Amino acid sequence: MARWEGRVRFPRLDPGVDQHEEYCELAVDGRWVPLRMHDYGKIFAEPGLYEYLFYDRLQCRSPSRVVGLLDDVRRDLGMSGDVRVLDLGAGNGIVAERLRSRGITDVWGVDLLEQAKAAAERDRPGMYRGYVAGDICSLTERERQMLIDARLNTMTCVAALGFGDIPHQAFIAAVNLIEDGGLVAFNIKEAFLDTKYRFGFSHLIRTVFEQKLFRLEASRRYVHRRSSQGVPLYYTAMVATKLRHIPVDLID
Repeated sequence: MARWEGRVRFPRLDPGVDQHEEYCELAVDGRWVPLRMHDYGKIFAEPGLYEYLFYDRLQCRSPSRVVGLLDDVRRDLGMSGDVRVLDLGAGNGIVAERLRSRGITDVWGVDLLEQAKAAAERDRPGMYRGYVAGDICSLTERERQMLIDARLNTMTCVAALGFGDIPHQAFIAAVNLIEDGGLVAFNIKEAFLDTKYRFGFSHLIRTVFEQKLFRLEASRRYVHRRSSQGVPLYYTAMVATKLRHIPVDLID
């Protein structure tokens, strides 16, 4: 991909267009080039583009909201001692940066994309104790042992879409690396809390509460970001205590 010139524009789309279908146009070599706004491999490869697109232009606040709620829950529960975090869908380290701003420094990252790990090392060096690029459901023995040895007691999952771009199998695998009694902090698109969504990530989140695998500690509604057309997108941040492992076949 040719070098981005630092300018982005948003073509006029139907206000109700699904987030998966949103795209923008980048100024590249004197012309406007379309780019799907969730083509993360390409976005992470351009220094500064992810932050400019989602945080400067679209005002994304999810990392601050989820990490802030986690901090509030830890305080309200009187939790002290070491916090050892697995950051699922770590991207280029924005969540780790927010955790460190609150004094949490023992953070381990996992993301499916090699470009995410490369961007984290480029943009936020030193944020993670270790970072695994690959499918958490298919870790090598060395990677799995590294995460087990970390004795993880907290998990963050601030998904960019917030409702299941993290596959539910990956979420289960990550939760099961966390010690029982640990905290799990995540977000979900508000609309996907509707009981009509009986599939994937939405179904999983309801099921872990219904079967008392999680105990909800707090939830908070907030604006995740603006859509490309300026419409506020509402999400819910949640923090739960993991009571026991999630069966890998919990849902289809």
